[in-house]
Amino acid sequence: MAENALAYAIHDKFPVTDGHVLVIPKRHAENYFSLTQDELVACDGLLRQLRDDIENQDSSVKGFNIAMNAGAVAGQTVFHCHIHLIPRRSGDVDDPRGGIRHTI
Repeated sequence: MAENALAYAIHDKFPVTDGHVLVIPKRHAENYFSLTQDELVACDGLLRQLRDDIENQDSSVKGFNIAMNAGAVAGQTVFHCHIHLIPRRSGDVDDPRGGIRHTI
């Protein structure tokens, strides 16, 4: 989908919403806290680019969740850092207040 020198983006195989994508560093890093500053900047650049692309392609998208799991007790099952960019639309859940807090 998108790529820069240090990271790339793919569609999530099990999307939470239509347009759900993953930003993944090219170098193996177990989780977010293993990324270098340059990798953080590269991943952020892709997140922003993808956000713009998604909003330009789908006017129903009104917000996003950005999520990642770090460690098995936090739900991490793939031990290579990946950042979820999840497009949100009005009415996709009954009450969106609290965002990701509803996953616990």
